[in-house]
Amino acid sequence: MGNHSSQTVSIIIPCFNGEAYLDEALDSALGQSHSDKEIIVVDDGSTDRSAQILAEYGDRIRVVHQANAGLPAARNAGIDISRGSLLAFLDADDYWEVDFLSKMVAAIDESAADIAYCGWQNVGLRAGRGKPFIPDDYSKVDKVDLLLRNARWPVHAVVCRKEVITSVGSFDPTLTSCADFDLWLRVAPFCNLVLVPEVLAYYRFHEGPQITKNHVRMARNVWMIQKRFISRNPQAVAHLGKERLAQLTDGELLQRGYMCYWQRDLQSARSIFRLLMRSGYGSLRDWKYMLPALLPLPLHRALVCLFDRAKDAGTKARTRADE
Repeated sequence: MGNHSSQTVSIIIPCFNGEAYLDEALDSALGQSHSDKEIIVVDDGSTDRSAQILAEYGDRIRVVHQANAGLPAARNAGIDISRGSLLAFLDADDYWEVDFLSKMVAAIDESAADIAYCGWQNVGLRAGRGKPFIPDDYSKVDKVDLLLRNARWPVHAVVCRKEVITSVGSFDPTLTSCADFDLWLRVAPFCNLVLVPEVLAYYRFHEGPQITKNHVRMARNVWMIQKRFISRNPQAVAHLGKERLAQLTDGELLQRGYMCYWQRDLQSARSIFRLLMRSGYGSLRDWKYMLPALLPLPLHRALVCLFDRAKDAGTKARTRADE
Protein backbone atom coordinates (compact mmCIF):
# COMPACT_ATOMS: atom_id res chain seq x y z
CA MET A 1 0.00 0.00 0.00
CA GLY A 2 1.35 3.42 -0.88
CA ASN A 3 1.13 6.63 1.07
CA HIS A 4 -2.33 8.10 1.66
CA SER A 5 -1.13 11.18 3.52
CA SER A 6 1.69 13.67 3.66
CA GLN A 7 1.45 13.82 7.44
CA THR A 8 4.77 13.18 9.13
CA VAL A 9 4.79 10.33 11.62
CA SER A 10 7.32 10.52 14.43
CA ILE A 11 8.29 7.00 15.46
CA ILE A 12 9.58 6.95 19.04
CA ILE A 13 11.71 4.00 20.14
CA PRO A 14 12.85 3.89 23.78
CA CYS A 15 15.84 1.63 24.34
CA PHE A 16 17.41 0.29 27.50
CA ASN A 17 19.94 -2.50 26.93
CA GLY A 18 18.09 -3.57 23.80
CA GLU A 19 20.98 -4.89 21.75
CA ALA A 20 19.40 -8.31 21.16
CA TYR A 21 16.58 -7.07 18.92
CA LEU A 22 17.30 -3.36 18.38
CA ASP A 23 18.41 -3.73 14.77
CA GLU A 24 15.22 -5.62 13.90
CA ALA A 25 13.07 -2.89 15.44
CA LEU A 26 14.99 -0.17 13.60
CA ASP A 27 14.82 -2.03 10.29
CA SER A 28 11.07 -2.48 10.80
CA ALA A 29 10.65 1.27 11.33
CA LEU A 30 12.92 2.25 8.46
CA GLY A 31 11.26 -0.22 6.11
CA GLN A 32 7.76 1.22 6.49
CA SER A 33 6.04 1.98 3.19
CA HIS A 34 4.87 5.31 4.60
CA SER A 35 7.87 7.42 3.66
CA ASP A 36 7.05 10.65 5.52
CA LYS A 37 8.47 9.67 8.89
CA GLU A 38 11.19 10.37 11.39
CA ILE A 39 12.68 7.83 13.76
CA ILE A 40 13.67 8.97 17.22
CA VAL A 41 15.53 6.56 19.49
CA VAL A 42 15.92 7.45 23.15
CA ASP A 43 18.83 5.53 24.63
CA ASP A 44 17.78 5.38 28.26
CA GLY A 45 21.16 4.78 29.86
CA SER A 46 22.00 1.50 28.11
CA THR A 47 25.16 -0.28 29.24
CA ASP A 48 25.26 -2.90 26.48
CA ARG A 49 26.07 -2.45 22.78
CA SER A 50 22.92 -0.43 22.03
CA ALA A 51 24.85 2.83 21.52
CA GLN A 52 27.20 1.20 19.00
CA ILE A 53 24.28 -0.31 17.09
CA LEU A 54 22.54 3.06 16.95
CA ALA A 55 25.69 4.73 15.66
CA GLU A 56 25.78 2.31 12.72
CA TYR A 57 22.49 3.75 11.42
CA GLY A 58 23.96 7.21 11.04
CA ASP A 59 21.64 10.05 10.08
CA ARG A 60 18.78 7.71 9.17
CA ILE A 61 17.65 8.02 12.79
CA ARG A 62 17.73 10.69 15.50
CA VAL A 63 19.27 9.53 18.77
CA VAL A 64 18.90 10.98 22.25
CA HIS A 65 21.16 9.68 25.01
CA GLN A 66 20.03 10.16 28.60
CA ALA A 67 20.62 8.72 32.05
CA ASN A 68 18.26 5.88 32.87
CA ALA A 69 14.88 7.37 33.78
CA GLY A 70 12.45 4.59 32.88
CA LEU A 71 10.23 3.77 29.94
CA PRO A 72 7.57 6.51 30.31
CA ALA A 73 10.23 9.22 30.68
CA ALA A 74 12.11 7.91 27.64
CA ARG A 75 8.96 8.05 25.52
CA ASN A 76 8.27 11.58 26.76
CA ALA A 77 11.78 12.66 25.79
CA GLY A 78 11.07 11.45 22.26
CA ILE A 79 7.72 13.25 22.16
CA ASP A 80 9.37 16.48 23.27
CA ILE A 81 11.64 16.64 20.23
CA SER A 82 9.27 15.07 17.69
CA ARG A 83 8.38 17.04 14.58
CA GLY A 84 5.48 15.00 13.23
CA SER A 85 1.79 15.69 13.62
CA LEU A 86 1.28 11.95 14.27
CA LEU A 87 3.05 9.71 16.76
CA ALA A 88 3.81 6.00 16.77
CA PHE A 89 5.62 4.06 19.48
CA LEU A 90 7.78 1.00 18.95
CA ASP A 91 9.76 -0.68 21.71
CA ALA A 92 13.27 -1.87 20.95
CA ASP A 93 12.24 -5.54 20.88
CA ASP A 94 9.02 -5.27 18.84
CA TYR A 95 8.25 -4.84 15.14
CA TRP A 96 5.57 -3.99 12.56
CA GLU A 97 4.28 -5.20 9.24
CA VAL A 98 5.73 -3.11 6.42
CA ASP A 99 2.36 -1.38 5.78
CA PHE A 100 1.59 -0.65 9.42
CA LEU A 101 2.04 3.12 9.16
CA SER A 102 0.43 3.40 5.73
CA LYS A 103 -2.74 1.63 6.83
CA MET A 104 -2.97 3.38 10.16
CA VAL A 105 -2.45 6.87 8.72
CA ALA A 106 -4.95 6.14 5.95
CA ALA A 107 -7.53 5.11 8.56
CA ILE A 108 -6.98 8.37 10.47
CA ASP A 109 -7.30 10.44 7.31
CA GLU A 110 -10.40 8.67 6.02
CA SER A 111 -12.28 8.79 9.32
CA ALA A 112 -10.92 12.03 10.79
CA ALA A 113 -10.02 9.99 13.87
CA ASP A 114 -7.62 11.02 16.63
CA ILE A 115 -6.36 7.50 17.33
CA ALA A 116 -6.03 4.47 15.07
CA TYR A 117 -5.41 1.05 16.60
CA CYS A 118 -4.95 -2.37 15.04
CA GLY A 119 -4.68 -6.06 15.75
CA TRP A 120 -1.54 -7.52 17.22
CA GLN A 121 0.17 -10.77 18.09
CA ASN A 122 2.52 -12.02 20.79
CA VAL A 123 5.61 -13.84 19.51
CA GLY A 124 8.01 -15.96 21.52
CA LEU A 125 5.39 -17.67 23.68
CA ARG A 126 4.84 -21.42 23.97
CA ALA A 127 2.80 -23.08 21.24
CA GLY A 128 -0.84 -22.04 21.22
CA ARG A 129 -0.37 -18.94 23.41
CA GLY A 130 0.48 -16.39 20.73
CA LYS A 131 -2.63 -16.30 18.58
CA PRO A 132 -3.41 -13.20 16.49
CA PHE A 133 -5.77 -10.81 18.25
CA ILE A 134 -8.13 -8.19 16.82
CA PRO A 135 -9.55 -5.82 19.49
CA ASP A 136 -13.17 -4.73 19.68
CA ASP A 137 -14.39 -1.80 17.64
CA TYR A 138 -14.59 0.78 20.40
CA SER A 139 -16.62 3.16 18.23
CA LYS A 140 -19.58 0.74 18.39
CA VAL A 141 -19.69 0.07 22.14
CA ASP A 142 -19.66 1.94 25.43
CA LYS A 143 -16.08 3.22 25.22
CA VAL A 144 -15.77 4.11 28.87
CA ASP A 145 -16.91 0.67 30.03
CA LEU A 146 -14.56 -1.17 27.69
CA LEU A 147 -11.57 1.13 28.16
CA LEU A 148 -11.91 1.18 31.93
CA ARG A 149 -11.69 -2.60 31.99
CA ASN A 150 -8.51 -2.50 29.94
CA ALA A 151 -7.33 -0.75 26.79
CA ARG A 152 -6.89 -3.86 24.70
CA TRP A 153 -4.06 -2.69 22.51
CA PRO A 154 -0.33 -2.45 23.24
CA VAL A 155 1.38 0.89 22.75
CA HIS A 156 2.99 -0.14 19.46
CA ALA A 157 -0.40 -1.00 17.89
CA VAL A 158 -1.45 2.68 17.83
CA VAL A 159 -0.90 5.78 15.72
CA CYS A 160 -2.33 8.97 17.17
CA ARG A 161 -2.35 12.71 16.75
CA LYS A 162 0.45 14.31 18.74
CA GLU A 163 -1.84 16.98 20.16
CA VAL A 164 -4.03 14.30 21.74
CA ILE A 165 -1.14 13.08 23.87
CA THR A 166 0.48 16.40 24.69
CA SER A 167 -2.89 17.82 25.77
CA VAL A 168 -2.86 15.51 28.81
CA GLY A 169 0.85 15.70 29.61
CA SER A 170 2.06 12.54 27.87
CA PHE A 171 3.10 9.39 29.79
CA ASP A 172 3.16 9.44 33.59
CA PRO A 173 6.85 8.97 34.53
CA THR A 174 5.95 7.93 38.09
CA LEU A 175 4.39 4.67 36.89
CA THR A 176 6.68 1.65 36.86
CA SER A 177 4.24 -0.25 34.63
CA CYS A 178 0.94 0.30 32.80
CA ALA A 179 1.85 3.87 31.79
CA ASP A 180 0.37 3.19 28.34
CA PHE A 181 -2.93 2.01 29.86
CA ASP A 182 -2.99 5.17 31.96
CA LEU A 183 -2.42 7.36 28.91
CA TRP A 184 -5.07 5.70 26.73
CA LEU A 185 -7.59 5.81 29.56
CA ARG A 186 -6.99 9.54 29.96
CA VAL A 187 -7.44 10.32 26.26
CA ALA A 188 -9.34 7.58 24.41
CA PRO A 189 -12.80 7.98 26.02
CA PHE A 190 -12.89 11.56 24.76
CA CYS A 191 -11.44 10.98 21.26
CA ASN A 192 -12.56 9.63 17.92
CA LEU A 193 -11.16 6.12 17.49
CA VAL A 194 -10.81 3.95 14.42
CA LEU A 195 -10.02 0.24 14.29
CA VAL A 196 -7.82 -1.21 11.56
CA PRO A 197 -8.97 -4.86 11.78
CA GLU A 198 -5.69 -6.45 10.77
CA VAL A 199 -2.73 -7.84 12.71
CA LEU A 200 0.01 -5.32 11.94
CA ALA A 201 2.03 -5.17 15.19
CA TYR A 202 4.04 -7.81 17.04
CA TYR A 203 5.00 -7.91 20.71
CA ARG A 204 7.99 -10.08 21.53
CA PHE A 205 8.13 -12.17 24.68
CA HIS A 206 11.62 -13.32 25.66
CA GLU A 207 13.73 -14.21 28.68
CA GLY A 208 14.74 -10.63 29.42
CA PRO A 209 13.27 -8.55 32.28
CA GLN A 210 9.85 -7.44 31.01
CA ILE A 211 7.68 -5.34 33.31
CA THR A 212 4.60 -7.38 32.41
CA LYS A 213 6.02 -10.31 34.41
CA ASN A 214 5.45 -8.59 37.75
CA HIS A 215 1.87 -9.61 38.48
CA VAL A 216 1.38 -7.62 41.68
CA ARG A 217 2.79 -4.39 40.31
CA MET A 218 0.72 -4.71 37.16
CA ALA A 219 -2.47 -5.49 39.07
CA ARG A 220 -1.95 -2.70 41.60
CA ASN A 221 -1.14 -0.12 38.94
CA VAL A 222 -4.15 -0.98 36.78
CA TRP A 223 -6.41 -0.76 39.83
CA MET A 224 -4.90 2.57 40.92
CA ILE A 225 -5.18 4.02 37.40
CA GLN A 226 -8.83 2.99 37.19
CA LYS A 227 -9.64 4.53 40.56
CA ARG A 228 -7.85 7.74 39.63
CA PHE A 229 -9.76 8.04 36.36
CA ILE A 230 -13.09 7.54 38.13
CA SER A 231 -12.32 10.17 40.75
CA ARG A 232 -11.25 12.68 38.10
CA ASN A 233 -14.05 12.01 35.63
CA PRO A 234 -17.26 11.44 37.64
CA GLN A 235 -19.49 12.65 34.79
CA ALA A 236 -17.92 10.23 32.31
CA VAL A 237 -18.61 7.19 34.49
CA ALA A 238 -21.90 8.21 36.11
CA HIS A 239 -23.99 6.19 33.63
CA LEU A 240 -22.20 2.96 34.61
CA GLY A 241 -23.42 2.96 38.21
CA LYS A 242 -21.62 1.92 41.39
CA GLU A 243 -22.11 -1.83 40.92
CA ARG A 244 -20.65 -1.87 37.43
CA LEU A 245 -17.75 0.37 38.44
CA ALA A 246 -16.97 -2.00 41.31
CA GLN A 247 -17.00 -4.95 38.89
CA LEU A 248 -14.63 -3.17 36.48
CA THR A 249 -12.17 -2.16 39.19
CA ASP A 250 -12.27 -4.30 42.33
CA GLY A 251 -13.82 -7.22 40.46
CA GLU A 252 -11.06 -7.25 37.85
CA LEU A 253 -8.44 -7.01 40.59
CA LEU A 254 -10.06 -9.95 42.37
CA GLN A 255 -9.84 -12.04 39.21
CA ARG A 256 -6.13 -11.23 38.95
CA GLY A 257 -5.75 -12.32 42.57
CA TYR A 258 -7.54 -15.60 41.89
CA MET A 259 -5.39 -16.21 38.82
CA CYS A 260 -2.26 -15.91 40.95
CA TYR A 261 -3.83 -18.08 43.67
CA TRP A 262 -4.80 -20.95 41.36
CA GLN A 263 -1.34 -20.83 39.79
CA ARG A 264 -0.06 -21.10 43.38
CA ASP A 265 1.80 -17.80 43.11
CA LEU A 266 0.78 -17.29 46.70
CA GLN A 267 2.90 -14.22 47.42
CA SER A 268 1.30 -12.30 44.55
CA ALA A 269 -2.20 -13.48 45.48
CA ARG A 270 -1.68 -12.40 49.11
CA SER A 271 -0.66 -8.88 48.10
CA ILE A 272 -3.69 -8.51 45.83
CA PHE A 273 -6.13 -9.99 48.37
CA ARG A 274 -4.86 -7.65 51.10
CA LEU A 275 -5.39 -4.67 48.84
CA LEU A 276 -8.96 -5.76 48.15
CA MET A 277 -9.77 -6.42 51.79
CA ARG A 278 -8.88 -2.81 52.61
CA SER A 279 -11.54 -1.72 50.13
CA GLY A 280 -14.11 -4.14 51.62
CA TYR A 281 -14.88 -5.80 48.27
CA GLY A 282 -15.99 -9.39 47.74
CA SER A 283 -18.63 -11.97 48.62
CA LEU A 284 -18.44 -14.33 51.60
CA ARG A 285 -16.98 -16.97 49.30
CA ASP A 286 -14.28 -14.52 48.16
CA TRP A 287 -13.40 -13.62 51.74
CA LYS A 288 -12.90 -17.31 52.48
CA TYR A 289 -9.97 -17.20 50.08
CA MET A 290 -8.80 -13.70 50.98
CA LEU A 291 -8.76 -13.81 54.80
CA PRO A 292 -5.89 -16.36 55.06
CA ALA A 293 -3.70 -13.73 53.34
CA LEU A 294 -3.55 -12.05 56.77
CA LEU A 295 -1.76 -15.09 58.22
CA PRO A 296 2.02 -15.51 58.15
CA LEU A 297 3.10 -16.87 54.78
CA PRO A 298 4.28 -20.29 56.06
CA LEU A 299 0.95 -20.91 57.76
CA HIS A 300 -0.94 -19.79 54.65
CA ARG A 301 1.11 -22.19 52.52
CA ALA A 302 0.35 -25.01 54.95
CA LEU A 303 -3.39 -24.32 54.71
CA VAL A 304 -3.25 -24.33 50.91
CA CYS A 305 -1.38 -27.66 50.97
CA LEU A 306 -4.08 -29.11 53.21
CA PHE A 307 -6.73 -27.82 50.84
CA ASP A 308 -4.95 -29.37 47.86
CA ARG A 309 -4.58 -32.74 49.59
CA ALA A 310 -8.26 -32.76 50.62
CA LYS A 311 -9.27 -31.86 47.07
CA ASP A 312 -7.12 -34.66 45.61
CA ALA A 313 -8.55 -37.15 48.10
CA GLY A 314 -12.08 -36.14 47.19
CA THR A 315 -11.34 -36.52 43.49
CA LYS A 316 -9.91 -40.02 44.01
CA ALA A 317 -12.88 -41.04 46.14
CA ARG A 318 -15.35 -39.94 43.45
CA THR A 319 -13.33 -41.82 40.83
CA ARG A 320 -13.46 -45.04 42.85
CA ALA A 321 -17.22 -44.59 43.43
CA ASP A 322 -17.79 -44.19 39.69
CA GLU A 323 -15.88 -47.39 39.02
